[in-house]
Amino acid sequence: MNLQKILIAVDNSTCSEKAAKTGYELAKTFNAEVALVNIIEPMPATINQDLTLAPVFLESYDNSEENSHQLLKEMEDTYGNGIKTTYLSVVDTAAHGIIQQSDEWGSDLIVIGTYGRTGLYHFLMGSVAEHVARKSACPVLIIPNKAEV
Repeated sequence: MNLQKILIAVDNSTCSEKAAKTGYELAKTFNAEVALVNIIEPMPATINQDLTLAPVFLESYDNSEENSHQLLKEMEDTYGNGIKTTYLSVVDTAAHGIIQQSDEWGSDLIVIGTYGRTGLYHFLMGSVAEHVARKSACPVLIIPNKAEV
């Protein structure tokens, strides 16, 4: 397996930190570059009576974009150790956004964490990691939250 480009999907969770740590360790092993991707989930838009978007939505988006960049920087600072890193941050649904960014960037591997939820919650919410694994054009490494990395 020739890994030159590793995409690591991150959010603000412990399972995503485990994915980042593992992804960067793989990048070091294979001398690969990394893209950190954070998906900003779209907020339901509120429409005013004059058919314009509510200012709250626009302010929230600006704040989300800034928070996303800060999260990516923190992940690189914590786990990057000088590995070339690209930041990818887009507004989209999580699974679709990860897959699209992976395709556009040309990933050889996606590393993603999973919460490991089961039962009714899993049935109702599904799993982003499972969806990415089913739809991705490249291999996907899923790091369970219970993993000791």
